[in-house]
Amino acid sequence: MMAKVYFTDLTTKPGINLLKKLEVLLEKVEIEKIIKKGDFTAIKIHFGEYGNLAFIRPNFVRVVVEKLKTIDAKAFVTDANTLYRGSRSNAIDHLWTATANGFTSEVVGAPIIIADGLRGSDEVEVEVNGNYVKRAKVSSAIAMADSIVVMTHFKGHEQTGFGGTLKNVGMGAASRSGKLEQHSTSKPYVNVENCTGCSFCAKNCPVEAIEIVRKIAVIDYDKCIGCGQCIAMCNFGAMFPRWDESNDILSRKMAEYAKAVLKEKPALFISFITQVSPDCDCWSINRPPIVPDIGIAVSTDPVALDQACMDLVLEKTGGHDPFLEIHPDVSWKEQLEYAESLGLGKRKYDLVKVMTGL
Repeated sequence: MMAKVYFTDLTTKPGINLLKKLEVLLEKVEIEKIIKKGDFTAIKIHFGEYGNLAFIRPNFVRVVVEKLKTIDAKAFVTDANTLYRGSRSNAIDHLWTATANGFTSEVVGAPIIIADGLRGSDEVEVEVNGNYVKRAKVSSAIAMADSIVVMTHFKGHEQTGFGGTLKNVGMGAASRSGKLEQHSTSKPYVNVENCTGCSFCAKNCPVEAIEIVRKIAVIDYDKCIGCGQCIAMCNFGAMFPRWDESNDILSRKMAEYAKAVLKEKPALFISFITQVSPDCDCWSINRPPIVPDIGIAVSTDPVALDQACMDLVLEKTGGHDPFLEIHPDVSWKEQLEYAESLGLGKRKYDLVKVMTGL
């Protein structure tokens, strides 16, 4: 049986605005049969890098929260810290950015929690035994939740072709060390120009692989296990990951992480095919959209949902692939094909149009 993907366009009329259309989609997918009473339910979202304005509006999150309240679920809105240094690389800056972008408990109606803690090191290892990942490092608040609702802004991505639900789950829910594992086959290095010799990295290294030599941190690579803890602990941008994983392998690792995050966890997936920018939302800017706004799609199958979003983009462009044009060396099909092989979902689906063309 094919998965159902429920879709609504952005057409509205008096009494039926986009918030109401999202509410109807949640009713169509029967969210109350997915999320249970008393569930600690993580609403996974991207709060938006400061300066990038393509993120999902917090008003939509409020609709999901209010629906979860009718089920008596204990909802919280969450994202994990970034591996790169930006406005979301630690919980303090991350919460400030979320607030600046309108994500406050008063607006969304639920607590805002940074899933992997103050420095991105709060994690739970989840066994996945994949071809690339054996034990995924999942942000603790998401790993410990009973269920999850994933709200995704569908857009392009320079390493995976597009960033959809699979990326939001696999990369977005990983702790900082989990993100490092996906992006790199190597171990961190020290940017000596930024190092102050404070020794905080050495004090927090789990295998004592760092020492301070002439006021500069030095990594003993024979001891280093590549956990990324030093990156999380450094306040001065002196510890850097090596971005050396191939795009295809990154997509496969990401899919294996998604499998770990969703393991034995009831889930619902919502994608907004709006402001489809060519690059990841982790940039502090967003370039102009590459296709007109399309709509909102909801499914219980993350693979079907990503495929449907891509198909809707292709339909809008008359079959022309804008992501491949912008990132010609990256295949977005890799993440979908591999995720399907892992049993995360099916690429074939039934598109159910709801309240379109009002």
